[in-house]
Amino acid sequence: MECKVIKIGGVLIEDGELLNRLCRKFASMNFPFVIVHGGGTFAGQLSEQLGIPCKMIDGRRVTDRETLEVSVMVYSGWINKTLVTCLQALGVNACGLSGCDLNLVQADRRKGRDIDWGYVGDVRLVRVGALELLLQAGVVPVISPITHDGKGVLLNSNADGIAAAVAETLGMCYEVELIYCFDKKGVLTDVGDESSVISCLTPFLYEKYKQNGVIHSGMIPKLDNAFKSVYNGVGAVRLIHPDDLDQPNAGTRIILEK
Repeated sequence: MECKVIKIGGVLIEDGELLNRLCRKFASMNFPFVIVHGGGTFAGQLSEQLGIPCKMIDGRRVTDRETLEVSVMVYSGWINKTLVTCLQALGVNACGLSGCDLNLVQADRRKGRDIDWGYVGDVRLVRVGALELLLQAGVVPVISPITHDGKGVLLNSNADGIAAAVAETLGMCYEVELIYCFDKKGVLTDVGDESSVISCLTPFLYEKYKQNGVIHSGMIPKLDNAFKSVYNGVGAVRLIHPDDLDQPNAGTRIILEK
């Protein structure tokens, strides 16, 4: 059976009209799907209002105790429930979850030789049984990027990584397509030109574009997770604009060399 895992970023949730269009597309789907969302823009804004400095390294957020508290409030609170409410209004029986709910996503606290990542968690496992039960009941899981270590500690995990891990786990039961929805038509060779979409991205081209500086910053962890999913057996991975969610050939497709 077909199933999609769809990751959406905080920028999309910020734009009310775009969010409504996206939720209407979700409401028209007639197959099981899971939503994983981020929300870095909202978390950054609240951190700034509270006087909490934000530190990023290679597109990844460093999470101290104060930043973790903000992340839990924003990701598993405001953003998650805003998205669930929008879906419910359109007749989609959505259920908002974090990684600690139903013991859904466990993670390990990231350790770095020269960097203290704080409460950043790298996904260790996803409980496929809980997701299966929800999907079989016609429920759409909406997962925030807050995870736990199984020992009582909350962690802030990368939403792209969670989406990848969920897709890989569901691949044991479904024919999965992993979709990264963001505010561009796909991976672009020129960020200012929406027509410069790279239709297919292979590992060779990915390395070439990174070396040339065409692909950089926050796009790198997103694509690292996309390629990891393909290597781990996810049948299809695409990066698209939400308006193209129902277009099977839109965006950038992640493939391995023949």
